[in-house]
Amino acid sequence: MRVLITGGAGFIGSHLAEALLANGHSVSILDDLSTGTLDNLDTTVRHPLLEFLEATILDRVVVRSQVSTCDYVVHLAAAVGVQTILHKPLASLKTNVEGCENVLDACREFGRPVLLASTSEIYGKNETDSLCEDADSVIGSSSIDRWSYATAKKLDEFLGLAYHGTHGLPVTITRFFNIVGPRQSARYGMVLPAFVRAALVNEPIRIFGDGRQTRNFTYIDDCIDALLRLLRNPVAAGKVINIGGSEEVSIRELAKRVRLAAGSASPIVKVPYREAYPQGNFEDMRRRVPCICRIEALTGWRPATDLTTIIQNTIAHERAQGCPESIPAPGPTPGMLV
Repeated sequence: MRVLITGGAGFIGSHLAEALLANGHSVSILDDLSTGTLDNLDTTVRHPLLEFLEATILDRVVVRSQVSTCDYVVHLAAAVGVQTILHKPLASLKTNVEGCENVLDACREFGRPVLLASTSEIYGKNETDSLCEDADSVIGSSSIDRWSYATAKKLDEFLGLAYHGTHGLPVTITRFFNIVGPRQSARYGMVLPAFVRAALVNEPIRIFGDGRQTRNFTYIDDCIDALLRLLRNPVAAGKVINIGGSEEVSIRELAKRVRLAAGSASPIVKVPYREAYPQGNFEDMRRRVPCICRIEALTGWRPATDLTTIIQNTIAHERAQGCPESIPAPGPTPGMLV
């Protein structure tokens, strides 16, 4: 099987490419390297079954050409990260909506099944104890740029399901809950690598708000296992499927656990949102916990990596990479110790 991965030079895409190649599949990667990097493909770029093309999913001609030569499409390319969305709102919307439509239209033309990557962000401010795929989206005001990402990805889901219902296109939609692990960049506001890199050089670990907001983190190996199972499962077509970890943790507790695991002397400091985002176009959600009953029923998948191991593996990876990259402060240097 030949699989096209849009965004294949990114964090998740590069790991998926490795796994597919290891299983004997051919892989084509389409990536404009706006957030991905060729460094992520160091172990695969010379593989005889891998082809890489630097191009954008906004180029309909290129997308059509790439889709025509593959058997399956995994659409991961997107504008990602809070900082990207806040600083480039229009470009992010075009990439996430127009790019998705280009991919879906090409898949319809050539009859290629497609997996669309969505996000737990679409649940917005819904704080239900266990968010199933049919739970409501509670999205904030359109004056808050943060919600443009959730809205765009929800529209992508509607498009995918409409192509499935109207054209019979096999479309599977996955909602990722905070995928973490080696190669994830802190550059776009990703919390765990930012905490780890700060801890390793004894710099302040910055948490936004009061730190009591909770999340579930999913290790990259578990995520790839879930994706491979779904790619092999035609029954998943037409469905939206959560992929998420099993342990809920507050951001404050996560910072403490990272500091302890790294043997760090870093102070943990709270950064008020008004300082982290002085432009005032950000709003956070207090809680986001996934229900994973659907994917378990379809494939038997459950996350295998606990949070302690996730933190240890991320620290080990960053240490193996040498001196961590410097992470710029998100705003004025705070002085409130936790």
